[in-house]
Amino acid sequence: MGILVQKFGGTSLSTPVAREHVIRHVKRELASGFSLVVVVSAMGRKGEPYATDTLLDLAAQSGNAMPARERDLLMCCGEIISAANLCGLLEQEGIRSTVLTGAQAGFLTDNNYGNARILNVRTERILRELRENKVVIVTGFQGQTEAGDFTTLGRGGSDTSATALGAALRADMVDIYTDVDGILTADPRIVEDARQLAYVSYTEICNMAYQGAKVIHPRAVEIAMQAQIPVRVRSTFSEAEGTLVTHPEGFNDVAGGVVDRLVTGIAYVSNITQISVECPDGNGTGVQLQIFKSMADNGISVDFINVTPTEAVYTVFDDKSEQAIAALQELGLRPKSLSGCAKVSVIGGGINGVPGIMAHIVEALSSQSIQILQSADSNTTIWVLVKKEDMVQSVRALHGKFELHR
Repeated sequence: MGILVQKFGGTSLSTPVAREHVIRHVKRELASGFSLVVVVSAMGRKGEPYATDTLLDLAAQSGNAMPARERDLLMCCGEIISAANLCGLLEQEGIRSTVLTGAQAGFLTDNNYGNARILNVRTERILRELRENKVVIVTGFQGQTEAGDFTTLGRGGSDTSATALGAALRADMVDIYTDVDGILTADPRIVEDARQLAYVSYTEICNMAYQGAKVIHPRAVEIAMQAQIPVRVRSTFSEAEGTLVTHPEGFNDVAGGVVDRLVTGIAYVSNITQISVECPDGNGTGVQLQIFKSMADNGISVDFINVTPTEAVYTVFDDKSEQAIAALQELGLRPKSLSGCAKVSVIGGGINGVPGIMAHIVEALSSQSIQILQSADSNTTIWVLVKKEDMVQSVRALHGKFELHR
């Protein structure tokens, strides 16, 4: 057997009972003959003593005066505590293990503190420890610069650590353990009959993650896709196989036949503001350049972009809308804005080139008297912008229209 990377999130490590489940998964894979690399997040969620958000609150007590380098140093503490604690529990079970920080595990990053990019993963030390038949526990979410300074990888960084290690080690699989059974067709808090998916393509889950599904970070999926390392999203609290993330040619149902489906899931992002700017005097190109350069100069991320010779329409998050409008007004433009919107996404690797998908979307939403404010599409996703008060009903209507409960 080869190398298996297991990643356990904060809820998987937050209580003694949860950690017993983690140990059970480690034992099972060791018994199967795998060499194990275990990537851990900080324990728990906001409010619990070692959670990442709790550490952020601690940094805020200084009035956010803490420099970015020192903030990253503080942020690395949560994963170190998790890793050392798990090491002690495994040793208590007679399982030889060792802890490596992101730096010791070979993660070399740039110096963009708080959202560092991985430049290289030097695996020599991990491989040496594996040859000594140890479980290697790696602190997720972190690395170091060439100068030896600690860095963190941003939100979802432990997922990214896990798939980057999977790629560098040429692992057989990366298992992402969380508090849900796998990837669902929609948010179960909104859609009661949301169904677990047995498999999903890299491209589909990237789109689902970017459009609001929070089961796995899209950067992590992109790394796995480039390296062609399969990923499973599984529950810490069960023995179920979860959802396999791989290339479409890897999709086989239990009968061995390839299943063809149009739509995989429905996702959403709320708290969005739509901004529209008219381009006067037919000078579309010049005004459009001013608009989007202004957004870039102000560090405002734009999305859902529709550009015509006479108008530019795009979205920003609600908390950036005032800044965006002020920046446009400084240019002498007169933007119109509509806050409190939501983007609802229909995602599926099978929709490309298939007639009638947009007709189904319009039919489903119009039957609920839901107004479509804007739309856009790609090979695997069709987006519609709706008012936030229509978001929940939009997700339910589209989930039902495409019969994703079956």
